[in-house]
Amino acid sequence: MKAQTPKPKANSILAKIPPSVARLLTAVVLLPILIASIIVAKLALLFIAIAVLAIGAALLEFWVLAKKQQIRVDVAAGILSSAGLIVVFWFTKPYRPLDYGTILVILLLLVGGSLTAAMLRGAPFDRIISSVGATVLSVMYVVLLGGHLIAVRIGFSAPLSKHLLSFFFLVLMGSDSAAYYGGRLFGRHKLAASVSPGKTWEGAVAGMLASLLLAAASHYWFFPELPLRFAMPLAAVMNVVGVLGDLTESALKRSAGAKDTAQILPGHGGILDRIDSLLFNAPLIYYFAWAYFGR
Repeated sequence: MKAQTPKPKANSILAKIPPSVARLLTAVVLLPILIASIIVAKLALLFIAIAVLAIGAALLEFWVLAKKQQIRVDVAAGILSSAGLIVVFWFTKPYRPLDYGTILVILLLLVGGSLTAAMLRGAPFDRIISSVGATVLSVMYVVLLGGHLIAVRIGFSAPLSKHLLSFFFLVLMGSDSAAYYGGRLFGRHKLAASVSPGKTWEGAVAGMLASLLLAAASHYWFFPELPLRFAMPLAAVMNVVGVLGDLTESALKRSAGAKDTAQILPGHGGILDRIDSLLFNAPLIYYFAWAYFGR
């Protein structure tokens, strides 16, 4: 009787797929869901669910990075404060400012609660500052910044939020893809070798050009309310801020000795790896929309 050949494991099959191909396949599978949650008004709750899941997963990945550095975050304080912030963003009223008073109270309670919990836990006292710092930073970095996308979806009229989010994701994801593939094809000069060896100036230029082209395409395609004189500079700033967000997350990974925050998304790594450029830009698109369309 012949021995049966063992079936290859799913992980081993995925490992054989080139990163650039895996990256593309992941986008093909997930992008339609994201697009539907943006352009279909009745699917606003789906977008919020996606945002909450992504923020929650990214927060956990941040805590894993902290754990690799022997830093113990206060999970209870982090979860409670994160839930509070999400609720504030969720109940943003159309064309009304965020409840900054409640946000400030939540952050103050986060700091005070983390300090109190660290003190009650006791030793090692030499890690209290790093523990509290990591807890507060994780919530502010992931939840406070990322939560602004929920405010964009809820805090404006349905047509405007659809256009804003479409512009936001088209510019950032398009420029990110252009930077990735442009860097692989033409990259010669390192952008920040000590932080992210894979990033090159050639890729950065490709990303910038893509962001400008996509901003112009957005204006003529679906967003005529946003003039080119604002769309183009906004896209350029978003591109630069996105690169800074990407490099910041790379620095966090380097501090923990990790290549990726997780292996959830083939070709992308973890959720935090995927949304790092979005986090820094979420407040930017919200406050731009409030300044330009909120009057």
